[in-house]
Amino acid sequence: MKSLITATLIAGSVLAIPMFAQAQNTTEVYGSLNYSQTRTRGADTGAIQGRVGAKLTPNFGVEAEAAGGVDGDTVYTPGGPSSVKMEHQVAGYAVGYLPVTPNLDLLARAGYGTTKFKTNNPAATNFDGSHDSWNYGVGAEYKFDDKNGIRADWTKSEYTKSDLSSNTVAVGYVRKF
Repeated sequence: MKSLITATLIAGSVLAIPMFAQAQNTTEVYGSLNYSQTRTRGADTGAIQGRVGAKLTPNFGVEAEAAGGVDGDTVYTPGGPSSVKMEHQVAGYAVGYLPVTPNLDLLARAGYGTTKFKTNNPAATNFDGSHDSWNYGVGAEYKFDDKNGIRADWTKSEYTKSDLSSNTVAVGYVRKF
């Protein structure tokens, strides 16, 4: 149920972005395509991420993120080896920006999301299934010109009702619309 609520909130945020863009001429709407590597209790999983966001002021914005797993890993449990893969992930964030130069912004973000892991070993039950999380992180974005740039960031996910946590590093292309 929480996953459905989270997905609904993220979808609503994404649909509201065009309204923000028309309400303020200073709003920058952007999208990005990233590769991310996530480490969760010894398992390194890879994913392709898509983000859509709006920089509402020079120092504040919102963004929604969705990812699909593309690379799994093997972890060793008392019940034997287990393959772990992140199937998908969605999250919504508030983003703070610190302009350093006209082309470089530092950023911090905080939000809420859900991640679904899949394993092939019943002994690895702490991974299996959907896990809601509070997320926070930092990064930097460099703009080549008025429309194109690159972004790198680190995000920590603290899963609720679980002793799991993840560290994710993402690098990708950003396009302003």
